[in-house]
Parts: sequence; C-alpha cells; structure tokens
Amino acid sequence: MNRTDPAGGTPDPLAGDLAGDRDPAGEWAGGLAGELAGLAADAPPALLDRIAARRVHVPGPLEGLQVAFTDHGVAYLRAGMDEREFAAAFRARFARPLLPAERPPAGLVPALRTGRLGPLRLDLRGLSDFEAAVLRAAARIPRGQTRPYAWVARQAGRPKAVRAVGSALGRNPVPLLIPCHRVTRSDGSLGDYVFGAGAKERLLRAEDVDVEEAAELARRGVRLVGSDTTGIVCYPTCGDARRITPGHRRGFRDLAAARAAGYRPCLRCRPGEPQPA
Repeated sequence: MNRTDPAGGTPDPLAGDLAGDRDPAGEWAGGLAGELAGLAADAPPALLDRIAARRVHVPGPLEGLQVAFTDHGVAYLRAGMDEREFAAAFRARFARPLLPAERPPAGLVPALRTGRLGPLRLDLRGLSDFEAAVLRAAARIPRGQTRPYAWVARQAGRPKAVRAVGSALGRNPVPLLIPCHRVTRSDGSLGDYVFGAGAKERLLRAEDVDVEEAAELARRGVRLVGSDTTGIVCYPTCGDARRITPGHRRGFRDLAAARAAGYRPCLRCRPGEPQPA
C-alpha cells in the first residue's frame, strides 16, 4: 500500500525507506563503506616492493656499505653515508622511497666477498644503452686484473668515447658488484674512483694487483708487456703476463710498437690501440 505524506497529498516514494523498508541505495552505500575501510589495510608485499625499495647495511671490503634492492635485484650501493644521506641519494636518482630490510638479498654478501656475482640479480633499469654497455664491459674484467678506459670503450662498441666511459663508470650504481675499480687510465696509472683513489688502491691490493709495479710501468711509459718466447703481448696485469719470467719480459708503449717488434696481441686480455684518457 502506498503511503501519503502527512498533508494527505501524493504518495511519498521515500516514505517506506524512512520507515525501515529495504533500501537498495543504503545497502550499496554500506557496501562501499566496507570497501573503503578495506583500503586502510596494509598493501600486499608484492605491491609494496614494486613501489618502494629496501635498504640494508652489509659487511664488505669498504666500511659503511649500504645497499638498496628492489624486486628486480640490487639497484644501488654506496659507502660512507649515513642512512639519511643514502636514502636521499637513492631517492634523487631513482625517485623511489626506501624501507628498511630485515636481511640482504640472497647472494649479496658472498658476491661482495668474492667479487663474483653468482646468482645475485642486479636492477640496472634506467641506464642508457651506452652506460649499460660500459658496465657490461667492466663486469668482464677478471678479479686481480685491470684494463684501461680505452679497452672498456672498445668493448662497449665506442672506441673513441674514452672520456664518456669515465663518466659512465662514475655513475655506476653498484660499484664493487660491477668492478669499476679495475678500470685504470690508459697510461696505466690507477685514476679516479667513485669511493676515492685510496679505496681503489686498497681494493686492487686485496685482489693481489701489484700496485707498485703498475705505477712504475706507468712512469716509464710501458703500457703493454710481452714474452720474447711466445711473441704475445698483454696488459701487465693479465694472467698470462704475470707468468712471464723477468728475463723474457719486454715492455712496449702501445700495440703498434709491439706489432712492429713482431708481437701479436693476447687473445685473453685483447690489448688494442689506446686512446688518450
């Protein structure tokens, strides 16, 4: 039965609702309120990890190492910063917040200890094609060996971009994991490093690089060494070069001089014509 308004006029379509009859609109509003209340719950971990990165302190070859990692892998590594500085540097570069992590990602600590990535994943999104090529080249330098910027430029497919290589290595988001400390100036001197020249020297010494010999060869203008028994010329820290006995060791200023003396380049370290650093 329709209800009329108190004045006895036309039926009031809302009268039944006000009197307690079933209200579809009210039922919908109640359901919406429940859904909205659900939004206050914590986001699923997978969603949170796509929005924010995690931060953790880790032991390593340098003091005060902090690492940020995402659901794609390790994205950022720096030493000598407090947590606030690290978070600010990460956010300025990646525009993502950082949250503390309970533990480092699997494989990170062994990778820092051995210098080998193993199964550890890296998140290198955001690099230019050239930067990625430079870091891939640097990652191929064996532990205990060094290569000049010119070698990295050739491996990256841009043999004349030696200065640009230095800039790309300076932006390496994960030094130590991608070993840019193994890249030296084309004259053989150690050169700069994101954590400073002193840290670079300590890291190379820890890998049994003869830093004193490298400095002496650079002072003498010797960039390549060869064996007069094999006729092969290498970078001085190449594993093959380190096995040459002193009596059979010959030094050269560049590959052109070595070729003129009848030497051929090592197939392991692949020396080439250096470009000015």
